Amino acid sequence: MRYGVVLFTSDRGITPADAARAAEEAGLDSLSVPEHTHIPVRRDAAHPGTGDASLPDDRYMRTLDPWVALAMAAAVTSRIRLSTAVALPAEHDPITLAKTIASLDHLSGGRVTLGAGFGWNTDELADHGVPLGRRRTVLREYLEAMRALWTDEEAAYEGDFVKFGPSWAWPKPVQSPIPVVIGAGGTEKTFAWIARSADGWLTTPADRGIAAKTALLRQIWQDAGRPGAPEVVALAGKPDRDQLGRWAEAGVTEVLFGLPDLAADAVAGYIGRIGEKIRSW
Repeated sequence: MRYGVVLFTSDRGITPADAARAAEEAGLDSLSVPEHTHIPVRRDAAHPGTGDASLPDDRYMRTLDPWVALAMAAAVTSRIRLSTAVALPAEHDPITLAKTIASLDHLSGGRVTLGAGFGWNTDELADHGVPLGRRRTVLREYLEAMRALWTDEEAAYEGDFVKFGPSWAWPKPVQSPIPVVIGAGGTEKTFAWIARSADGWLTTPADRGIAAKTALLRQIWQDAGRPGAPEVVALAGKPDRDQLGRWAEAGVTEVLFGLPDLAADAVAGYIGRIGEKIRSW
């Protein structure tokens, strides 16, 4: 099982580059960052954690662009994976986003994982032109279109939300394919979507019973005729050896530990202690 950290980026505290360097020095496997382009002040969408329009953390309003953040991280590391937890592809033009991700994978030597979400903030999505109730369809089409651009010599795609004729697009990613994990509640509906259109599942903070949900995902994956097993990336608090052991037995492939909103030195020290604890087991 792999171990990484999630930095809720903002314009304060530790930078993505410093967090990535600390994670690599600590022997960890990945750095993940989130995405929100903006937060509409007036919203009908409730935050899944608070149940209303209030936000549990002001960093939602202050997040850095994830791809700029990961590019900075790539420049000072050589080994750790560069991930999003989660990005919101539906808020971008898929042709330009495919170029951005392919460029980062090319320049980093094949270290990118795309953690993507459907988006809880439907008001934010609406400002990007995503129709209410069509989030999943938009994301599916965008991923299909981006994969075509990443793999085909002359890529083309036609869907309801993205259309383009035969086109050239380089660089191609080092990885073929770039791994895509979906951050969403662990339901049968989500798992069926993953089995059709993604490579694995990223848990949400609200998910419980990870072992049982992982078993359900694996069954749906097999029933869909997908070879191998899906990636399962679980969010965690502090390292708990017993819990992590149970998750490993259940098929969890990676665990991400959240980082505190503290001064840069304190966060770097926290990352180091996570690495020390894991290495001591």
